[in-house]
Amino acid sequence: MNFNPLNQDNEETMSKLFQPISLGNLTLANRIIIAPMCQYSSDNGKATSWHHAHLGQLSFSGAGLLILEATTVEAVGGISPQDLGLWDDETEAAMKELVTSIRDNSDIPLGLQLGHAGRKASCHVPWKGGKQLTREEGGWQTIAPSAIPFADTDAAPEAISLERIAELKAAYVESAKRADRLGFDLLELHGAHGYLLHQFLSPLSNQRTDNYGGSLENRMRLLLEIYQEIRQAFSADKPIGVRISATDWVEGGWDLEQSVVLAKELEKLGCSYIHVSSGGLSPQQKISIGPNYQVPFAERIKQEVSTPVIAVGLITEPDQAEAIVGTGQADMVALARGILYNPRWPWHAAAKLGAKVSAPKQYWRSEPHNVKGIFLAE
Repeated sequence: MNFNPLNQDNEETMSKLFQPISLGNLTLANRIIIAPMCQYSSDNGKATSWHHAHLGQLSFSGAGLLILEATTVEAVGGISPQDLGLWDDETEAAMKELVTSIRDNSDIPLGLQLGHAGRKASCHVPWKGGKQLTREEGGWQTIAPSAIPFADTDAAPEAISLERIAELKAAYVESAKRADRLGFDLLELHGAHGYLLHQFLSPLSNQRTDNYGGSLENRMRLLLEIYQEIRQAFSADKPIGVRISATDWVEGGWDLEQSVVLAKELEKLGCSYIHVSSGGLSPQQKISIGPNYQVPFAERIKQEVSTPVIAVGLITEPDQAEAIVGTGQADMVALARGILYNPRWPWHAAAKLGAKVSAPKQYWRSEPHNVKGIFLAE
């Protein structure tokens, strides 16, 4: 069952949010992205029936792109023991069943975010408090750039050796190859929210004295090296983007100016897009949260590079999203909690903005009479 591509004949009259955008050779029907959202519901890294149900409903949303949750490249890389993974044949087989299930009913473009939690691994799931697991509870030794724990109550991570860095890079490459075999349309490298690659970027968590620490150039090195290596491993005609935290929200930490430098380096490497979030590196962060609170970070980065930019952060209303894209603050917007709360958000946005959106033909009869015609017909 195929959904219809966006009718590009109406581009001049439709909202900017619902105009197509190309990320390399991949064209998205609109600028609405479903951001990766951890579900903490795997079985030793393997996708379960929860993922089929959760992603199945989101695949009917009409969004331009659905990016699966942070998927760890190593068994020890999960935030929790229940994190999704893609590190061996078993996790790949389970992921294949999931991708097949989604593809049977939707042709929404599918992305996969690859990550590693580093020192923020080995934790309880959020609904059980999210604190670090003890060894008696099934926890494990975490790794980080330096032996500095995330929280004072956490066990110290092991400072990763150069040999271990080589193993880590190989794990990313292997996961990228598996994702390619599975037919994912896009990869996203997770360099945000205080996880391992962000830990290397920030001087608060990276106090190494070798080529991976100290200067900004050194702290960016691992992320850039992994980007280049997975770029070689993933089909050249498929895009790879990077998610970053633009600031730690802590004095002396990673900040917007350093993020601009990183964005420029990624642009040189042909990065397909930059997904701009913030925070997650330190419990000392002080964040002023409100609608669009992270959009200025995306806007600044967009001013500095030609790479497409995705904005996030309490974007909940169609007019709000339209303004962000329409005024050029960002090229796309990503929804997370908002689309969990309202999985048909793009349908409602299309109705509000006078646009059209894809929907399964089985649902076409659901159009309210006052917005007849929002669903694309064959």
